[in-house]
Amino acid sequence: MTKTAMNPTMNPNEKLVLALPKGRILEEVMPLVRHAGIEPEAAFDDSKSRQLRFTTNIPNLDIIRVRSFDVATFVAFGAAHLGVAGNDVLLEFDYSEIYAPVDLGIGYCRLAVAEPAEMIKGDDPQQWSSIRVATKYPGLTRRYFAERGVHAECIKLNGAMELAPTLGLCRRIVDLVSTGATMKANGLVEVETIAEITSRLAVNRAAWKTRPREIGGWVNKFKEAADALAA
Repeated sequence: MTKTAMNPTMNPNEKLVLALPKGRILEEVMPLVRHAGIEPEAAFDDSKSRQLRFTTNIPNLDIIRVRSFDVATFVAFGAAHLGVAGNDVLLEFDYSEIYAPVDLGIGYCRLAVAEPAEMIKGDDPQQWSSIRVATKYPGLTRRYFAERGVHAECIKLNGAMELAPTLGLCRRIVDLVSTGATMKANGLVEVETIAEITSRLAVNRAAWKTRPREIGGWVNKFKEAADALAA
């Protein structure tokens, strides 16, 4: 992807920006962020605040809080120098500008294919030649099945995936699974795992080249934090 001259990763005088995902993963990642020595301003913990960018106790480091899927985009285009994203997001977008050097060991789940329970007895995934699925991950899904010689037609949905088979949109879905309770409640059963998912520290490659001491320092701190909290 072409970067413009205004790309903040190329300006060593700009503040570093760390992109963090909203939601459940944010709760899991904050102990790591704080262990790495980063403490956001008070407004960060205010549930009523609509603020999206926050200063920290590190003078040259700000935090932005965005949707999980957007973390990769902010990092890839250099609007954020570092970020925390699930490898589901990183694999979906497959940005060459992103390097993911640290598995943070949080956000464990899996990306799986599921179908109605009544289909299981007469179905063998190894015999599929084509598949139609509803998913939030069309790119990753197509690549996965293409490697097996299976044509995947993907219907892009951003939520409520479990409704697709019952309403006749498609017979199968590809979605993230943690406990499997939601799928079970909607009459679906996992038939194949595409990938095991955890959250990673993502780094803009150009930023690491132009600001190696700063970026490398934070990579080491997050690795130490992940190792310490996993012990």
